[in-house]
Amino acid sequence: MAGAGEDESAPPPPSALLDQKQPMEETAAAAGKLTRLEHEHGAPDETSFRMEDLPAEVQPVIMSQLPLKEAVRTSIVSRSWRMLWTFHSDLCFDGPTPNDLDSDTDDEFAGQDSTKMKRAKFIETVNSVIQQHSGIGINKFSVRCGMHKEYTDHLDRWIGFATSSKAKIIHFNLKKIYQPFEFHHFPLEALDSQGCSFVQSLFLASVSIKPNSVISGFTILRRLVLEFVKILGDFPGLLAKCSGLEDLEIIGCYGVDNLIVPHKLDKLQHLLIAGMDIQMVEFHATDLAHFEYKGRVIPIVLHGCSKLEKATMKFNGTKALAHTFTAVPSILSVKTLHLQAFISKYAQKLPARQQGMFLHLRHMTCQLIVNSNDPNGDNGILQLANCLDVAPRLETLHLHMLCAISSSFSSGEVAGMRRHDHLKTVFMSGFRCYKAQIELACCILRNASVLEQLIIEPRITDKVWAGDCSEWNTDLGEILPGVCEWAQVTSEHFRKVISVVGASHHTTEASLAQQDEGSLQHHH
Repeated sequence: MAGAGEDESAPPPPSALLDQKQPMEETAAAAGKLTRLEHEHGAPDETSFRMEDLPAEVQPVIMSQLPLKEAVRTSIVSRSWRMLWTFHSDLCFDGPTPNDLDSDTDDEFAGQDSTKMKRAKFIETVNSVIQQHSGIGINKFSVRCGMHKEYTDHLDRWIGFATSSKAKIIHFNLKKIYQPFEFHHFPLEALDSQGCSFVQSLFLASVSIKPNSVISGFTILRRLVLEFVKILGDFPGLLAKCSGLEDLEIIGCYGVDNLIVPHKLDKLQHLLIAGMDIQMVEFHATDLAHFEYKGRVIPIVLHGCSKLEKATMKFNGTKALAHTFTAVPSILSVKTLHLQAFISKYAQKLPARQQGMFLHLRHMTCQLIVNSNDPNGDNGILQLANCLDVAPRLETLHLHMLCAISSSFSSGEVAGMRRHDHLKTVFMSGFRCYKAQIELACCILRNASVLEQLIIEPRITDKVWAGDCSEWNTDLGEILPGVCEWAQVTSEHFRKVISVVGASHHTTEASLAQQDEGSLQHHH
């Protein structure tokens, strides 16, 4: 390919990369502006700066700081810049959305022809770019577009370009399509076919892979993310060859019955396993700092994880809360615990355990969905009082609650909680003065000796669960006054600060004004 000094005979940049909503007049105006600035500052002299004056190897580096689309636009400004975009280091392509692609499968959709045109335009753009690009200095090659198996030739061409150019970061997200539900095979062996490992980050979604003995290894691979990938072959054997792996995420993949990796992954720091139909998880990772698991209850064994500081757990089913504190002994040393759980009539109660099992736990976040059509008769969330008993050094607690309508039940239990000498801040969202919520809050206020502030928010936040919670917040105007009144009375009783998110300034101050001068300062 020609370099930065290419003249006007060079092939034009791919027109599909240019936003059709911004006409060429804008580019011409930009060029005119440069000319006017040059005229205002006088003729070029020794002190004036022009991009052409920079060394030829520096100009592409500067152009690579722009997004690819902007780099193509900029290349039109000057003839001498015409080919600079062909040395751009990050080639990232985003295609049509999954909703657009689904319409292809039904002739009754009016937008069928439009969708096909969008896909054809996308394919034409990618092919045009990789045809004209120099293939030198590629840092990232990314494709995000729903592609049926019928487009195998194009996909193979793009994979071939990414591997031949030795891109450091390779992302192929073919956006899961259910009709037809077929995966394009991604040839892992192509990433080290020359016996030289070059990939540092590999993200694959909605493809199939087949690890085999031909693959010599990914010695410099630092990050591997597999999403909805069909895994065939020896997957633990593949991981054994990734000696430098630091981040591993396996989400919704299938084809493996167990994730048992007998080989040591000494540099692995983050491990995420979600939505997997497997029987067991077992890893040897001495440097593991953050472990995340989302799925059904299975044996989980993490060997030698003395540096584990954070765990994120979401077990399926109604016994999730108890399992988080009983089923994974490997997480006992964490300082931060984030858990998601359902609580219902069939929730498993926490067994009596000795105090101090989570001796290092400092920060805990709980996202709970409480299934009950009578929230005032449900005190299942009082299990959290037992959870706090096994974390005597806890400093902050964030509790997000959503009381969904389902089966009615009442455990009839009253919370009991040991004294806490470190718990300073507690935040509760979805707090609507239900009986169980009040009992839990009073338990905390009564037993947290150094508590500086209890913050309550009636609004159910979107962070409670993966969905949209706006439908649960339509009655805030009716709920807020009662919550504020409870906060004021309770604050006076326990002589501790209770803040209500969304309450008026004077309402909150009224609660504080009735406390003694020695009470803690209120934080808005």
